[in-house]
Amino acid sequence: MSEKTDFDHWQERFAGDEYRFGTEPNAFLKAHAHLLRKGETALAIADGEGRNGVFLAEQGLDVLSVDFSPNAQAKARKLAASRGVTMGVEQVDIINWDWPANAFDVIAAIFFQFASPHDRAKIFAGIRKALKPGGLLLLEGYRPKQLEYKTGGPGKLENLYTREMLEAAFAGFMSIDVREYDAEIHEGPGHAGLSALIDLVGRK
Repeated sequence: MSEKTDFDHWQERFAGDEYRFGTEPNAFLKAHAHLLRKGETALAIADGEGRNGVFLAEQGLDVLSVDFSPNAQAKARKLAASRGVTMGVEQVDIINWDWPANAFDVIAAIFFQFASPHDRAKIFAGIRKALKPGGLLLLEGYRPKQLEYKTGGPGKLENLYTREMLEAAFAGFMSIDVREYDAEIHEGPGHAGLSALIDLVGRK
């Protein structure tokens, strides 16, 4: 039997009718809604079943939701329709994508910790390229302590974020605010329970 590919993995993960990470937006993203402005362009990367892209669209933003899995994106379209909003949905491998330059006012990068350190560096470079000068980056992920909690995330130490890593990756930004904390999250069966989180709010 041939080895399962990454594509197969994500297709299986998002198969079925259940929303693996729920249909409500990520709590960190929702808490920063006051920074969003109607009419802005927004990119939701690795947006899966669309909960965060749909939330951005509900705030009046012009949203492009990208993900690797057509199964996930079918549910993203369904969720957007059920909420009465429209957003662009594009199948993208963000590791090898030709990121557009200076294209977005807002980038939401929520829990995309499937990437190895080498691939993560390519994604971070893409985020820097695609964000407009003065644009807003909202990024959330897990810290190494998450390996103790086992309530979500990749289970690989090298895929987790540290303050030093994020501050180095976005050092050229006009402003960066990084917060590290533990919190209970309830975002579908995929993210549930006490979690070791790290947030970045940045302005390019």
